[in-house]
Amino acid sequence: QVQLVESGGGLVQPGGSLRLSCEASGSIYTFYAMGWYRQAPGKQRELVAGISSAGTTTYADFVKGRFTISRDNAKNTVYLQMISLKPEDTAVYYCNAHYSLWDYWGQGTQVTVSS
Repeated sequence: QVQLVESGGGLVQPGGSLRLSCEASGSIYTFYAMGWYRQAPGKQRELVAGISSAGTTTYADFVKGRFTISRDNAKNTVYLQMISLKPEDTAVYYCNAHYSLWDYWGQGTQVTVSS
C-alpha cells in the first residue's frame, strides 16, 4: 500500500527549469517501478519518464535530453528534473508506482510553461 504526493509544479517561463517531487507516505520498496506521466487538456495521459527497481531509466522521445528521473529510496521520493521547458510541456504531471497488480497514483501537480 503506497500513497503518493506530488509537489513542485507551478508556473515557469519557456526555457526555464523545474523539479517535481513525489513522496510516498511509506517506504517505496526497491521492487516498485516509478514513473512520471502527464496529461494535457484534450490529450491522453502519457508516460514522460520511468525508473525501474534496478534504477534503469526510460524517457519519452519528446523529453529526452531535457528531463531526468531519479529516485531516493531513503527519502521515499522520486524526482523529475526538467530543464529547457517548452509551452507544450504544460500539463498535469502525475507520479505512479507500480508492481505486479499494484498500481498507485498521486493527485497530480500542474506545470504551466508560459511567458
